[in-house]
Amino acid sequence: MEAVLAELEAALGHSFARPELLVRALTHRSLANERGAIEPVMESVQSEAKGAGDNERLEFLGDAVLGLVVAEALFLLHPEWHEGDLTRVRAQLVSRQHMAEVGAAIGLGSHLRLSRGEEKGGLRRKSTVLSNSMEAVLGALWLDGGMEPVRVFVRRRVMGEAVEQLAEELRAGAALGNFKSALQEQLQASRAGAPVYRVKSESGPDHHKRFLVEVRLKTAEGEPGKQLARGMGSTKKNAEQDAAWRALERMKAAARNAGAEAAIEPAAEEEKRIEP
Repeated sequence: MEAVLAELEAALGHSFARPELLVRALTHRSLANERGAIEPVMESVQSEAKGAGDNERLEFLGDAVLGLVVAEALFLLHPEWHEGDLTRVRAQLVSRQHMAEVGAAIGLGSHLRLSRGEEKGGLRRKSTVLSNSMEAVLGALWLDGGMEPVRVFVRRRVMGEAVEQLAEELRAGAALGNFKSALQEQLQASRAGAPVYRVKSESGPDHHKRFLVEVRLKTAEGEPGKQLARGMGSTKKNAEQDAAWRALERMKAAARNAGAEAAIEPAAEEEKRIEP
């Protein structure tokens, strides 16, 4: 276990003085519920780790720390941006999708501590789990080392090239962060129809709600057509934005596939056509 933690510590750029914090940040609630407590993983942290619970409290803390550090960095890096610009770029950098990508980039999924059932279900690869766990790790990092190691990691891994790409999109006048508007504009431009959003389900306690929203294509006849995508979020608004983002990604992938198919010889094209 020490070697495993050392590998993750290297990716984080920080050696934990209290490794039990990192252990807890990696512990999904399914394991805590299954065992009633975190099992001892190292002799030196046994008394601390026992009964420590899951990573949800650290996730709460890490979310706040992440928002603060990103806001501070953007404020210092781009004095020319107005409040609206800063808010939109920060929203992208701390979004579930982006934080899941950051977690995947450092191999966080392989370090997560899950129940046997969730292990079989492939939970460690899900974007929501990766994003939440990444926030929990940042919370643990802040508790163990203070703000500086969080700043270093965020600037290197969370911001990196992404902030310059977002700045370029901002300069180009893109609908940054407003995926619902971008989806509507794209559908209208192609005269395909308009997006319609519906809440499919709600889960979790009142203080930690999760909404599942579906976006469908409303045709000229006014009837909701085929499903474009589904999204999740802590609010209906966030879930709708997530669904719109996923729909846009699918449309981009379909456009790339269509471009590739156009280059295929006519005889082979029919055989390789994929239904949308």
